[in-house]
Amino acid sequence: MKNTLKLLLLLPLWFLSLAATAQKEATTWYFGNNAGLSFADPANPQPLKDGNMFSEEGCAVLSDALGNLLFYTNGMQVWNRNKQIMAGGDSLKGHESSTQSAVILPKPGSQHLYYLFTTDFQGQSHGLQYHLIDLSRNGGLGEVVSKNNLVFAPVTEKLTAVKHRNGRDYWVITHRWNSSAFYAYLVSSNGITFKPVESHLGSIHAGDNGATIGYMKASPTGEKLAVATWAAVNKIEVFSFNNENGKLAIAVDLGKFDEAYGVEFSPDGTKLYGGKNGIAGGEARIFQFDLAAGTPDAIIHSGKQVAKSVSRKIGALQLGPDGRIYVARNNSNWLGIIRNPNALGPDCDYKDAGINLGTQKSALGLPNFPGFYFQNLSPSTTSLLPTKQ
Repeated sequence: MKNTLKLLLLLPLWFLSLAATAQKEATTWYFGNNAGLSFADPANPQPLKDGNMFSEEGCAVLSDALGNLLFYTNGMQVWNRNKQIMAGGDSLKGHESSTQSAVILPKPGSQHLYYLFTTDFQGQSHGLQYHLIDLSRNGGLGEVVSKNNLVFAPVTEKLTAVKHRNGRDYWVITHRWNSSAFYAYLVSSNGITFKPVESHLGSIHAGDNGATIGYMKASPTGEKLAVATWAAVNKIEVFSFNNENGKLAIAVDLGKFDEAYGVEFSPDGTKLYGGKNGIAGGEARIFQFDLAAGTPDAIIHSGKQVAKSVSRKIGALQLGPDGRIYVARNNSNWLGIIRNPNALGPDCDYKDAGINLGTQKSALGLPNFPGFYFQNLSPSTTSLLPTKQ
């Protein structure tokens, strides 16, 4: 009896320790039309009204391991922690109308250097660029010390990152335009390896420039990649990813989804969510696939609609530090929320009016966080959250 009582007394401390050890790099979000969210209290995210950024689609934000804002970007400008344009942080060759206009990575082995990768929109000539940010400059406000360095062009608007199996380095992954090729670039303490690992599989991203549009996301463990491709390809696909050698394999075509845009994995990696809007919008829907169903055919047939929105178009689907998936509703003061994304079917619990952004509005994008920031989310931590906004 005493042991049972002791265990019950220790359980709350154990749950608190889980929250305390969670990564906090995704604590602060800025996106859309000056909109933002703070997850300083993950059980009660709050809208932010102090952002100075407009982005029709892509953006990226980074906080430090304690949750303090470092900087944010729409791929064209970089704002420092004081919400001012960082020194050297203008005229970047990304584009705020690129689906995944930016992704931020710390330089392995450095305490103050960060790589910012950007993509141009619709396969244009600026392609994939890298920029180097030194946060030791200007009293910690930072400076873009090298910018607009071309890696490759043309690429689609897809851009994500996966942690290398060695736990130290990263893969930056994009997709070549007019091709079926995925390019994975190794980022290590030695810098960027500019000869990519190429994987040719899945759909050819070609034709109308609209086929450059749509998200590519990695699962929290980095073992899977999902790709949504807008018209005229209109598909959602899922792949395996080898985070040791950078190669993709096992392409599964999940079917036709008109104007597919956002994709996201559940925290436990067993569910994949994909959004579509219908031709010219007006049919905003979210589908779920059970990646634990077994064979590729079983995964395909597990697909079911689990949500719809009153908005004409939905965009990004993005995991939050609270284990929920947030849904960008275009030109809306509301974000949708998938509140229990590990659950199968309608038990995933989608709320279209999930959280109010105040006077600010969402567009199509949410911050482009690499999935590894959410790898340590546990069902026990998620289950402690309130069930109502």
